[in-house]
Amino acid sequence: MAARPWRVIIPSLALAVTVWLWALAGALFMLRWTAFDRPEPPGAPLLPYGELRIGVDASYPPFAIATADDLYGLEIDLGRAIAGQLNAPVRFVNMGFDGLYDSLKADQVDLVLSALVIDPSRMGDVRYTLPYFNAGLVLVSAQAVSLSSIEQLPGKKIALAFASEADQLAHAWLRRVPPFSILPFERPDDALDAVRLAMADAALVDAVSARLYQRRHADWPASSSYVTDILYAGAVRLDHGALHEAVNQALASLMSAGTLEQIIDRWL
Repeated sequence: MAARPWRVIIPSLALAVTVWLWALAGALFMLRWTAFDRPEPPGAPLLPYGELRIGVDASYPPFAIATADDLYGLEIDLGRAIAGQLNAPVRFVNMGFDGLYDSLKADQVDLVLSALVIDPSRMGDVRYTLPYFNAGLVLVSAQAVSLSSIEQLPGKKIALAFASEADQLAHAWLRRVPPFSILPFERPDDALDAVRLAMADAALVDAVSARLYQRRHADWPASSSYVTDILYAGAVRLDHGALHEAVNQALASLMSAGTLEQIIDRWL
């Protein structure tokens, strides 16, 4: 085969080198572009659907309750307050608890408010907001006694619900401090009755039960001290960083203004 003329070979080589250099430059640009975290595109809407869609399981009073006409409860009021801070309309989506995280993944809701306990195993899929309620265990005693720590328990009578988390914790404490008496009852309210009627020195119950009981017995001077933390927080999708920041700012404003505590006091 005859050799190709130089006037053909040289332009072809030049074109090949040019294409190769552009391809290399493009590859290097993409490598640098993907190597850094970048903010969301400017102007991307915080709420693409024009409203704050909040997923709830309205079967857990007093946090969320469904009636024939509407939804009520602590988290319903909190959701409305957050939406007010964002200056956005709000729509609640009621569903079973098992479907809440999936609803975020499927983009059916923007935020979940449903007594979610912060779960480290979920942090690869969601971002948790600032906690808005601590549902941990509390020691409840008469104000005159005011028991607030494990070191004060030896020799005392501690009422609690049988086979509850409080029961497990109390038996763990017995391995750490001198003996105290455990008085088991069927329900947290029964344990709190024992303290109010001076049958026990303190009750070890969850904070929700304690607050509801003290609400019904407002004339009983009692004190409560947390001994464990169970933090309730909202959740948004992992890739919705701007919304996560906005909801946290809204919660921080509600806390600093005392609005969050007012909402909690309204229901607990």
